Amino acid sequence: MPRQRGLTRGLARFGAWGTALMACWMLALLLLQVLFGRQLERIQTLQLGRDLALNIRLTELTLERYPPSLISELTGLELVVSAQPAAPDRESQAAAQRRQELRQVLCSRLTHCRELRPAPSRAGTPEAWIELFSPLEPVWLRTPLPMARAWPPPPTLLLLALVGATVMTGVLYLLLDVARPLRKLEDAVSRVGEDINREPVPEQGSAEVRRISRRFNAMVHRLAEGEKERATMLAGIAHDLRAPLTRLQFRLSMPELNSEERTRCHSDLEALERITGQFLLYAGGGEREESVECPLDQWLAETVAGQPKDQLQLELSPISLPIRPVALGRAVSNLIDNAFSHGTAPVVVRLRRRGAEVAIEVWDQGQGMPANAWERALQPFQRLDSARGSQGHCGLGLAIVNHVVRTHAGRLSIRQGNGDPGRFSVIITLPVKETKMPDIP
Repeated sequence: MPRQRGLTRGLARFGAWGTALMACWMLALLLLQVLFGRQLERIQTLQLGRDLALNIRLTELTLERYPPSLISELTGLELVVSAQPAAPDRESQAAAQRRQELRQVLCSRLTHCRELRPAPSRAGTPEAWIELFSPLEPVWLRTPLPMARAWPPPPTLLLLALVGATVMTGVLYLLLDVARPLRKLEDAVSRVGEDINREPVPEQGSAEVRRISRRFNAMVHRLAEGEKERATMLAGIAHDLRAPLTRLQFRLSMPELNSEERTRCHSDLEALERITGQFLLYAGGGEREESVECPLDQWLAETVAGQPKDQLQLELSPISLPIRPVALGRAVSNLIDNAFSHGTAPVVVRLRRRGAEVAIEVWDQGQGMPANAWERALQPFQRLDSARGSQGHCGLGLAIVNHVVRTHAGRLSIRQGNGDPGRFSVIITLPVKETKMPDIP
């Protein structure tokens, strides 16, 4: 069945492109007739005039010795002896114009101009009488006039139209069956990193493009399956950690533990909870949340409401932007926690507009990190010993922030300062214009 469907599809495509070729051929033939039909008529008139001029000279020489009937029989020329040859009832304007053009050609090739009169048409072809100089009696030569043929067209026009139709059909094939599907495939390739679970690319176009699209869809499907397995694995790890955490909390509530052991257990418990929370955040990533228009200054004030007010300062400008508030709030909270854990208070959160972008800056008074370590710090499960010495960190904090910022079509960067408002800053930059963000159902 698949082979039969493929054969049927191939025959249908062949018939469609064959029809397109015939339509282009007719169109090219029509255009060529409009553009070059008049030129061909003139060429035909010149050719007929050259042939008739030669026949007229030879016929006039032979009329001095032989009668017109004998000359007509020997040469095949149609000669009529008459002072007034037969004329049609009505001559068309096109036939009269061709007759005048033929007379001008004959006048240019003969020593004396000959008189041309309209002759009755036969088989729908206009004809003319050409006067011959005869010593004994008036003789007329009958000849057809060169007229443009609507159908069938001249072979030259047919060949040129076929070449033009082939070129036009080839261009249409490249545009519709190659270029357009490739543009769709290019757009899909550029968005693979943004949304693995997007709709597959339609398998359209030529056989080669359909084959590439099919393999690309298979690759994206494998990547999506791997992403689901990764999220399931991380969520499973975090879920499995919940049970021992609950048991540990229960044991801490028992009175047998002394204060030192209880403090140590509480510290371990907080570290496990922090690690579990980071695993859950990294597994979720925030893609399932819808983006909403939000006043960023009010949203930031609510996000940092739980932080110590004497160690956190806000410098906010009234700006509204479509965001995923929960996911971006987690990212900002991670940056503030990092500033308190690895930097020096006070921490300054600044919101300001920079041209076509909005910047959320988290400043602290610490030394920060080297610029050459920044890219490594953004990778999952990477810990910088000089900056990640606290308990309960598994190297996912900045990776979570970077992932959330990328889903907002933004970027994450660092900056060193001179103390006003801080010495080290991590900056979230978001575009002002609304950007369509992928939604995973």
